Amino acid sequence: MDGRRQLGEFLRTRRSQVRPDDLGLVGHGERRRVPGLRREELALLAGVSASYYARLEQGYSLNASAEVLDALARALRLGETERRHLHDLAGGARTRPGARRPAPERPTPALAELVDALGDVPALVLGRYGDVLAWNSTGHALFAGHLDAGSPATTRDRPNMARLVFLDAHTRALYADWPAKARAVVGTLRLAAGQYPGDAGLAALVGELTVRSPEFGDLWARHRVKAGDDATYEMRHPTVGTLTVTQQALRTEQGGTVVIATTEPGSPSREAMALLAHNTAFAPGAATPEPSPAPRR
Repeated sequence: MDGRRQLGEFLRTRRSQVRPDDLGLVGHGERRRVPGLRREELALLAGVSASYYARLEQGYSLNASAEVLDALARALRLGETERRHLHDLAGGARTRPGARRPAPERPTPALAELVDALGDVPALVLGRYGDVLAWNSTGHALFAGHLDAGSPATTRDRPNMARLVFLDAHTRALYADWPAKARAVVGTLRLAAGQYPGDAGLAALVGELTVRSPEFGDLWARHRVKAGDDATYEMRHPTVGTLTVTQQALRTEQGGTVVIATTEPGSPSREAMALLAHNTAFAPGAATPEPSPAPRR
């Protein structure tokens, strides 16, 4: 992915989403030709020259200081996650293509042991952009019971959660509020795109989803970002029925995420989860994939 293009698109998109009236920029009935803020208005609010900001948005000025980026974030009313994303994009724009190659992804032995030890609690380990690196039997049954439990044995076989959410009918039907899940997935991918601008696998995934899913393309164009925080979803499981699940995301030192699905104690959802765990306790086949010796490139 082109870091300069990403930075410019993010600034233009977020600039178009800020209402001038909200910032006290009253036009006295003036008809505006563009939605949101003009470049000159944003530059004024951030305390930089209009020409400097124009070069930054066009990808020609790559030396923006942290202070300038923070001023732009304040003017655009970005949240903390979005502010960090802006800094990541600016750093990626300064990086030579191909100079920043992420390390191959595989679960550490400690992570694999953790996921397995959770037992009846659904858990999985996701890579930088949603590849399933490991899961326990209950995690497999909850999130992808229609897939072979041992399918992620090699990098090419690994399920990817973004693909499943947008392209897989079973996964789409799991979520009562599918649009909320879809927005969260795209927001997380946007963060990854800022952190790993040279990742060919991520670029290929985004390209595939953009072509195959108009809904993904629309959400991707909005440049919304979202950290992988805890989120509660109503899931409609084909085996145990409807249950409310909190998906708790824990970041790993390698840049991946451990997702643990919990339910409220004493609730019907906890009973449904216990039934799911019971049904899968003696399922044949290994639920934790073996790591691949090499990444897909």
